[in-house]
Amino acid sequence: MLHAVGPRTVAPRLLAGESDFTRVEFGLQAPEVAIPLDAVPSSGQALPWDNMANRTFAIGDIHGDLAPLRVVLDRLPALDGKDTLVFLGDYVDRGPSSKGVIDFLMALPSRIRARTVYLRGNHEDGWLKVRERGWPEFIIPADNGCWDCMRSYTGRPLQGRMPDPADWAAMMNATFYPAEHMAWMSATSIWYEDDHAIFVHAGLPIVDGAFAHPSKVQDPEPLLWSRSEKFFREYHGKRVVCGHTPTDRLPVDLSTHTPEDPTDMWHRDPVVAIDTQCGRGGYLTAVELPALRVYESR
Repeated sequence: MLHAVGPRTVAPRLLAGESDFTRVEFGLQAPEVAIPLDAVPSSGQALPWDNMANRTFAIGDIHGDLAPLRVVLDRLPALDGKDTLVFLGDYVDRGPSSKGVIDFLMALPSRIRARTVYLRGNHEDGWLKVRERGWPEFIIPADNGCWDCMRSYTGRPLQGRMPDPADWAAMMNATFYPAEHMAWMSATSIWYEDDHAIFVHAGLPIVDGAFAHPSKVQDPEPLLWSRSEKFFREYHGKRVVCGHTPTDRLPVDLSTHTPEDPTDMWHRDPVVAIDTQCGRGGYLTAVELPALRVYESR
């Protein structure tokens, strides 16, 4: 069930005194330009942290913010065909570049060495429901960022103004999305698993009194939409990497990764949560498995 950046390598300076996760600090700010995806080095001396095959890099919620995505990918070590990049969903809404994010992600598989896995987030699920049957309760709340999403495609509604009737019609039926973008969202996976972890957007629900493996969950909605403190406090089993719930809303007393910073990645083994509010004033986080190394856009 393997689905499918070899960006410029940036050597991280590893900070001492961390937990089993290692924060990565960079002395140089990555340039705010498109990553040269076709410029993957084919040879060269490997750095010590690159000598591990079959790595998986999980990327948290992007929410329409292309610039942090470029920064994080530029900060990963050089990848090869044995590596996998798993995106945890919520690619659109809130940030200024929803269209640019999807264009960027759609182009990756044909231009990189690593496998790519695109999971569905609740925001992609929301738009698919809008297109299928309409869902004004998802569209109308400003905090959902649907207006920002449409603006990245059409330039409307104008910033600071209410949508006009044509804008409302386009949003209420998701007709501003190109057909190929809707098809791409529809093809996203609900969950993914490899030797390192189970990857899912929101977390695992309880079925018959126990946290269920995604393969045992008949209705995918809890895997995309649920926010259960019980899962983050009580789940034990194979490691789960998820997004969806902003880390500053999780029990800070349980996190072993920089608990003094509630906005940082959250970790209570075996759960890793990496929605650090990209697209709404936060930053983007990625985590490398099995090394448990953290990469950030800030």
